[in-house]
Amino acid sequence: MDQVEPGTGKVLQKVVVPKGEIGSSTHGFDDRHVLYSKLRPYLNKVVLPDEMGVATTELVPMLPDAGRLDRKYLAYYLRSKSFVSWVSAQVAGAKMPRVSMKLFWDHEIPLPPLVEQKRIATILDKANAIRRKRKQAIQLADEFLRAVFLDMFGDPVTNRKGFPLGTIRDLVESANYGSSAKASEAGGDYPILRMGNITYEGAIDMTDLKYIDLSEKEKPKYLVVKGDLLFNRTNSKELVGKAAVYDRDDPVAIAGYLIRVRTNEKGNSHYISGYLNSAHGKATLQNMCKSIVGMANINAQEMQDIPILIPPVSLQKRYRDIVASTKEKLVAHQAALSYNNEFFEALCQKAFSGQLS
Repeated sequence: MDQVEPGTGKVLQKVVVPKGEIGSSTHGFDDRHVLYSKLRPYLNKVVLPDEMGVATTELVPMLPDAGRLDRKYLAYYLRSKSFVSWVSAQVAGAKMPRVSMKLFWDHEIPLPPLVEQKRIATILDKANAIRRKRKQAIQLADEFLRAVFLDMFGDPVTNRKGFPLGTIRDLVESANYGSSAKASEAGGDYPILRMGNITYEGAIDMTDLKYIDLSEKEKPKYLVVKGDLLFNRTNSKELVGKAAVYDRDDPVAIAGYLIRVRTNEKGNSHYISGYLNSAHGKATLQNMCKSIVGMANINAQEMQDIPILIPPVSLQKRYRDIVASTKEKLVAHQAALSYNNEFFEALCQKAFSGQLS
């Protein structure tokens, strides 16, 4: 579900596994179904699949009655802010919080005539397309930075620029695990970032936050400050190793599935993040977990042992400056996207309360 865009259901990357790795606890689906995740923090991620596949037990493939319920209408309702708010209040369980399926199936939904459902879905499709275009502009900036990284540091395989080869450890001052204490939605001194708050592309997602209190003794261990690199040490084998640089001024805490990395005088966190999010870096992380089925883990020592080119720190800092400049220019796009999201949510509220004329 980390590969599903929240709010839109767009699948960012499909995972294909050998049939031999498919367990018995799976459900088939096709392009008639709606896939719903009953697990927090993915309650706002709903997928309209475009081909056949299998889902684990944490995903519910629903096959709408085509004569009574429009597939797109159902997906938009399940992603709506009001439903996500309701279902979030129903989840239970400490380790892997999820919603009770009895509560889910008993939940009543607005059900206008089928022709009206299709009209609503068409209107929301158009509003959603505007959001998508804004997101695509932001994604182009990510592609630009990947191209800049390759131009500045070259292909790690051929190393035509002749940089010394070392390991991430050569660039690291400290690598600390996050807190295992239970966080709360009710409030706390600091927001706490979890594995879902790091995207596959290498950004920090500040939605769906929980909060935690920290003692004076705990603050140096668990707080993240601007410029720290965050590494997701435990996840599925496709997603373990997600990395991003925290670029905000306000300190936050990190949960135990994350590692906080601080660089020494030879390294820069943006350079390490750029490498780990490159095609070569992603392939390296995949190879480290190729024999693991289910949840994979790359601990702090293994992460620091990853081979990496060691370019001059001045070049690494130049790359950091380009990243900072590019992200500064993205502020306007992100503000516009925020407005588009608010407009879309207002449309949804009207649509599902019968006010969309």
